[in-house]
Amino acid sequence: MDSTPPTNEPPADQPEEGSRKHRMGLMARLRAYFLAGILITAPIAITGYLAWFFINLIDNTITPLIPQHYNPETYLPFSIPGLGLVILLVALTLIGALTAGLAGRFIVRMWEHLLNRMPVVRSVYHAVKQIFETVLAQQSKAFREAVLVEYPRRGIWAIGFITGRTEGEVQNLTEEETVNVFLPTTPNPTSGFLLFVPRKDVVKLNMSTEDAIKMVISGGIVTPPDRRPKAEQEKPQVSAGTYEDLDILREAAKTPVLVTKSNDEKN
Repeated sequence: MDSTPPTNEPPADQPEEGSRKHRMGLMARLRAYFLAGILITAPIAITGYLAWFFINLIDNTITPLIPQHYNPETYLPFSIPGLGLVILLVALTLIGALTAGLAGRFIVRMWEHLLNRMPVVRSVYHAVKQIFETVLAQQSKAFREAVLVEYPRRGIWAIGFITGRTEGEVQNLTEEETVNVFLPTTPNPTSGFLLFVPRKDVVKLNMSTEDAIKMVISGGIVTPPDRRPKAEQEKPQVSAGTYEDLDILREAAKTPVLVTKSNDEKN
């Protein structure tokens, strides 16, 4: 009979298991530190690169136009970053001040009269001028209001921006009062679609235009918080009904005949 007293020594595989858990914990921390480093440096690096690219592009375009006698870089052993941007801002300000006078307005009218004689150029000029006048006007509401519209079908929602009230032939042909809605694409918001949406079907968003653009560019990754009161947050304002009653009847009967809604259903 074995009289050896029992021992409390752990099995031989437990130290290896503890070492494995320690390594896994260390790798998890290193991974968290690495992602935190990316989160901090990536926005700074991308913003700095875009700013440097924009300033460098303007400098390379404007600086060579300066005569060498007036270019400070001629007398300095180094280039001045942002010199072209400063010159561009000063030049635009001076042009705006000069055209505000009587002589400046006369020169602008003569220039526009000359452009009106060019068949293709005049169309491009007037279209671009009208766009800038509309967007840069102090009282303009273009691209200053984010809305929610159902697109490309009922039940699917998309973020758009009101660019103005529909006028002219499009509005005269439409029974409802419509508004012009620009629907941007992701991740490039400079391209998109122009929609003429009935005003009653447009849902105004409380978020700012900047927050809506961030959401569009990020593809929904960046979602701004709902800053409305708690009572409004808990009360839905729109319905995601996929089909109208007319579409349900048509799909159920499998016939292309359209069924007119009754007055009770319309009300």
